[in-house]
Amino acid sequence: MDAMQVFDRRAVRHHRDRAAATVARVQPVLREAADRLLDRLDDITRPFTQALDIGGRGVTAPLLRARGLHVVSCDLSPRMAALSGPPGLAAPLCVVADEETLPFAPASFDLIVANLCLHWVNDLPGALIQLRHALRPDGLLLASLPALGTLDTLRARLAETEADLRGGIAPRVSPYPDLRDCAALLQRAGFALPVADAEDLTLRYTTPLALLADLRAAGETNALIERARTPPPRTLFPAALASLPTPDGHTDARLRLAILTGWAPHADQPKPAARGSGQVRLADFLE
Repeated sequence: MDAMQVFDRRAVRHHRDRAAATVARVQPVLREAADRLLDRLDDITRPFTQALDIGGRGVTAPLLRARGLHVVSCDLSPRMAALSGPPGLAAPLCVVADEETLPFAPASFDLIVANLCLHWVNDLPGALIQLRHALRPDGLLLASLPALGTLDTLRARLAETEADLRGGIAPRVSPYPDLRDCAALLQRAGFALPVADAEDLTLRYTTPLALLADLRAAGETNALIERARTPPPRTLFPAALASLPTPDGHTDARLRLAILTGWAPHADQPKPAARGSGQVRLADFLE
């Protein structure tokens, strides 16, 4: 098996197709993540006109259109892609497309927004390179994805409980990148001025089962190739969920957002000064 193949893309599409009927349940979370991502646009003076929304689940595209942009939306799932089309608009603004093999011509957009979707891509560096090619020179990529620390308590409790029950564990929660890796990925993909920073969202549930229900409603259930294909022990999830901390009688789950910002290279962009060209020593400045 190819070492790059971590996720079952057919399962990802199936989960998103199924979730198209339930994703409204988690719209507040998706909207909060999209708002935090698009806040970066408020600090940028240059205008954008043509935007690509990837995996926005019907949330990101309306926010971009409200900013006056012409938006094309794409999703691996046909049903999920259809959620991003404005009602009554005949133009084909929704495209079914795989993030791993994007169909867009070079320099098609000046803004690409990928909100909480790239974490299911097997070849993330390759996908980022394709996104850079789809941008016009000096075009901007804004992306968010779960980073290391997301659902860390749930992951730990599931592993501990399954180890006690079966003497081993099956992969049940996706691996997430470290924040430092995200900035390096942008640079590796050829983006200029790459920045990766983190924001935390704390989700509070009345019961632990409500957390699992929201993950399913969002299409975020297990799509790992190495996932167990047999039913887990009946007591696994009840026992693991019962062991989760419940401050004030509630269950908290952390979503650590890695916010990625990168620009398609352009001759007029700021360039780092040549090595050794500085006129002031850092030690003198700190003193």
